[in-house]
Amino acid sequence: MSVTTNKRVLAVQTLTANLGYQFQNPQLLEHALTHSSVGEGGGHKAPADNERLEFLGDRVLGLLVADRLIRDYPEADEGKLSARLHSLVDKSACARVGERLGVGDALRLSAGETKTGGRRKAGVIADAVEAILAAVFRDGGLDAARGVFERAWATEFATPAQPAIVNPKSALQEWAQGQGRPLPTYTVVKRTGSDHAPTFTVEAVVNGYEPATATGKSRQEAEKAAAVALLKREGVI
Repeated sequence: MSVTTNKRVLAVQTLTANLGYQFQNPQLLEHALTHSSVGEGGGHKAPADNERLEFLGDRVLGLLVADRLIRDYPEADEGKLSARLHSLVDKSACARVGERLGVGDALRLSAGETKTGGRRKAGVIADAVEAILAAVFRDGGLDAARGVFERAWATEFATPAQPAIVNPKSALQEWAQGQGRPLPTYTVVKRTGSDHAPTFTVEAVVNGYEPATATGKSRQEAEKAAAVALLKREGVI
């Protein structure tokens, strides 16, 4: 066993301990940790990546968060529940959860993706977190998934929600105009994943400032996330 392989084995063991769940079928976890870059150019012999599990995990996560919020906030209206739900299921939240769990070091990535810092990319980690939740769901059912979710998202629930921005793109536009700058522009710099579960990486640009990039499951979602990223970095929010 090579040093690199041994390091990853230890990382998977650490991740499993942090999840607090022992898989009956460990291959499901391995599947959830396999990035699409591993199979590039491999044809029909390429290992299955985690995109389908991510698709399922996104729905499992949404259900678990919605159920928790309904129980925690019996008097909250739909608008407040929706805003809080979004803050708990978005890529940023999933990436933070993944970093705390140690997902990055446990990922299966191609050599090229590893060299470009894939183990620390928020989008890659966030996708894997959703896939892991789906793997737990398929391995042990909804109660098992809820147990992992409650442990993994405990810090997110304990952190006060940031004030919601109803329309981040409008907020960025108003700020840019207030700085005497042209309107912000948005460019899709990368699209990955399959047709049924794409991930868009968008760059938001305000003339005179460093661009900000973010990912989303649609171009619109990625643009909003990039606008938020730029506003946060400049201390506007």
